[in-house]
Amino acid sequence: MTGLPVVLCTLPMHPAGDALLAGKARILVAPDTGADTLRRLVGDADYLLVRNHLPADLLDRPHRLRGIVRNGTGLDMIPVEAATAQSIPVANVPGANAQAVAEYCAGAMLELARRFGAMDRKLRDQGWAQARALSASTFEISGRTLGIVGLGNVGQRLARIAHAGFGMRVLGYQPGDAPMPDFVELVPLEALLGASDFVSLHCPLTEETRHLIDARSLALMKPSAFLLNAARGEVVDEAALADALAARRLAGAAVDVFTEQPLRRDHPFLPLNNILLTPHAAALTEESSRAMSTGAARQILQLMAGQRPDHLVNPQVWQARGEVAA
Repeated sequence: MTGLPVVLCTLPMHPAGDALLAGKARILVAPDTGADTLRRLVGDADYLLVRNHLPADLLDRPHRLRGIVRNGTGLDMIPVEAATAQSIPVANVPGANAQAVAEYCAGAMLELARRFGAMDRKLRDQGWAQARALSASTFEISGRTLGIVGLGNVGQRLARIAHAGFGMRVLGYQPGDAPMPDFVELVPLEALLGASDFVSLHCPLTEETRHLIDARSLALMKPSAFLLNAARGEVVDEAALADALAARRLAGAAVDVFTEQPLRRDHPFLPLNNILLTPHAAALTEESSRAMSTGAARQILQLMAGQRPDHLVNPQVWQARGEVAA
């Protein structure tokens, strides 16, 4: 067992991922996700399986890494440029959590529209009539307009759920010319913000999308509209969103991701009663956790065998080895 390659996991995998690597690698789970802990442990690893943000300088210290695999989709957690400069292949598992996130956003829209949680709490605490009275402020989402910012795997699944399941009009903002379902109306971002009853964010975090939704963007939205963020916390200017919600310039929001995680106890979102907060759990279901971990583990096995991983994100590394690009 001592001669097996070491896979350092920043957080535990689903047991199905562990099972794929059993007998082929030694799995080391970091005791915590602190930057100093990961810096200390990386020198003992051959492969790195990532479920949370890596320190930007992680690869500056001595190591023997032969591959980094994201147990999920978002690559902003990994210093990809530094890995590429050191000829370290990086892979991810695109689409594995798409259904989970799309269903989360559909559920968040229903919760914001129908106020199930508030009704449940009031029924328990105050009684039937008081809870039933909340229905006067609820509404149906059929016929409403959903604006989706970012129409990748998640955005397109949510678009289908909203269109086919709820009968919603779907607007989309997606730079580039990727093919879209014919029921999605592609519009400029400003038009989408102004026309939508719900705006759902599904873009990756880049320098272009950092604080894409700021005070100016929020001012374009209807006072009756709702914002959903299950992408990355930094896509939204959190202080501007908190101000808009507190002043009722926006009806409400559902937020699963935050600039700093875990959410600090003095965060301005916490006192607000018109925001639904969840702990970066939109992508986490039994099915998606299994799919992400097995997809990541399979690609670690491919790297161990000298094979190009299925979802290599820096192909120039592979080409530099003289291998034929798949």
